[in-house]
Amino acid sequence: MNQHKSLSTIINKLQRKELLLHMEYNYEKETFRQQTEAMGIDRKVKRGMCWYPVCTGRSYYNSLNQLVIEIERQEDKEIEHVFEFGRPVCFFTQDTSGSIHYFNFTATVNYVDEDRMVIVLPSADALLSIQSTECRLGVQLYFDETSYRLMFEALSQVIKAKDNRLAELREIFHGTLKAQTFSFSPARFPWLNSTQEEAVNKVMHAKDVAIVHGPPGTGKTTTLVEAIYETLHRENQVMVCAQSNMAVDWISEKLVDRGVPVLRIGNPTRVNDKMLSFTYERRFESHPDYPQLWSIRKAIRELYRRSRKGAERENIRLKINSLKDRATELEIRINESLFGEARVIACTLVSSANRVLTGRKFGTLFIDEAAQALEPACWIAIRKADRVILAGDHCQLPPTIKCVEAARGGLDQTLMQEIVQNKPETVSLLKVQYRMNDEIMRFSSEWFYQGELKSAPEVKYRGILDYDTPIEWVNTEGMDCNEEFVGESFGRINKTEAALSISQLTHYIHKIGKERFLEERIDVGLISPYKAQVQYLRQLIRQNAFFKPYRHLITVNTVDGFQGQERDVVLISLVRANEDGQIGFLNDLRRMNVAITRARMKLIILGDASTLTRHPFYKKLYEYIQSLQE
Repeated sequence: MNQHKSLSTIINKLQRKELLLHMEYNYEKETFRQQTEAMGIDRKVKRGMCWYPVCTGRSYYNSLNQLVIEIERQEDKEIEHVFEFGRPVCFFTQDTSGSIHYFNFTATVNYVDEDRMVIVLPSADALLSIQSTECRLGVQLYFDETSYRLMFEALSQVIKAKDNRLAELREIFHGTLKAQTFSFSPARFPWLNSTQEEAVNKVMHAKDVAIVHGPPGTGKTTTLVEAIYETLHRENQVMVCAQSNMAVDWISEKLVDRGVPVLRIGNPTRVNDKMLSFTYERRFESHPDYPQLWSIRKAIRELYRRSRKGAERENIRLKINSLKDRATELEIRINESLFGEARVIACTLVSSANRVLTGRKFGTLFIDEAAQALEPACWIAIRKADRVILAGDHCQLPPTIKCVEAARGGLDQTLMQEIVQNKPETVSLLKVQYRMNDEIMRFSSEWFYQGELKSAPEVKYRGILDYDTPIEWVNTEGMDCNEEFVGESFGRINKTEAALSISQLTHYIHKIGKERFLEERIDVGLISPYKAQVQYLRQLIRQNAFFKPYRHLITVNTVDGFQGQERDVVLISLVRANEDGQIGFLNDLRRMNVAITRARMKLIILGDASTLTRHPFYKKLYEYIQSLQE
């Protein structure tokens, strides 16, 4: 009876998640529709969701037999865009009267860098309509149905699962079923610290699930790579996933450095030759059987063209079918060869449903950045695995959820958080950090990690200048630093505070000495939680001639844009300044944890203390910083 009750509780919980995911889906779809209809092209371009105008380059069939076209943006090249591999896009034209005409097909991004994209088209007719237009052409992001469809499918499968491994994992993660372990002597890894060694051993001993909890700078990737490497002594092949392409690239690169053969499904964002050489497409193209397959496909396309002209149709149809069978045979052979050579299959959670992975199962699935992934997205990949290892930090960035009600309802509760709460015995906390001066780290350790983090001796006293305070708060109270609201998704801006941030940075560069700054390549991060403030700060840096020699060493971005990164010097502009103590977005303390832990040697926070310190977190942070200066 009890077991039945707990199962129905789990199912209800997952059905509620499904409902919340529908809310998010409907909200995002509706927002997208409104944006598409109401927002002008200029605003879409500024938000990085549209390129206009574009010029088209060559079109061809790629190695996977998809018809693609190259496009390049002509203007606004300095604006950061949000196009990435796998995202759906639509083309449009704008005539002289300003009215917009959307083409009636959707396409998919196959490859993108700063100003150039390769887009997969659905048909030759789509290509024809693009090439025959006489108006200026543009391309914008389209609503992404695919990832939602895959998440709904995965959730539905998990809810219905019965008497199989998926049902077991569901009951372990959410219910009272115990997580089992293997018993054998722990291994020694003298090159790891004791908490990293413990974490790798916990992964090795886990029969069902283990969690590597890696606070900032504690070597989570190093530990995870070690755990994957060790697992490969016992298993022939594992799957490694993450929420974002960038995180998949990062861990793939580290594995390749260790000499592990990786097959990367989906296109990397960190595009360099090293990355490209282990992508599925590149490996497919360089297979010895590929030239033969290419010529068969070419022959098939030629026969289709002839059959349209009506000549000897029956005969041509037979030839096409026979060539298609041969092409399929070759594709299967190339695939088997590529998967046979690879020890790690790496992809995003959504790409784990890629057709080339159909029917493949893995002993172990590693999910990196698990604290940033929606639970339904994790289940897409978990369906393929017997055992799951999650790595991340639920005290840093949460998943991105656009619908506030869905987030409040619990859609932002990740699978990693669920297991941390339900099965604390499966968690290993990494406790030694190798990034920050001890004074920068200490506040985060006390507030988020129960004071358990320690600084490695080699970073404990890191600094740039003698007798410098590693962490400062520049209180902008009474300096006419007023916040302004600039629209829903851009939030707020505080121009006076932005100017002050720039002068603080100028002053600090002078203090270090211009030559030394360049010689030692001291790098700087300028962070703000608000997009509008980030864009304004970028503009100020661009317009200021003083920064010209240092621009390559300065990165300006949102907190989310700095996830997983670090800099020698970090300045944070908190923007909020009002009489009511309203701090909105800054209430998400996990974001602030990310922001204050990016700096290795110097952290400068700019903010109106009278507004911010009404919140206990900022009050405590302000007092902590003041105490360091006494």
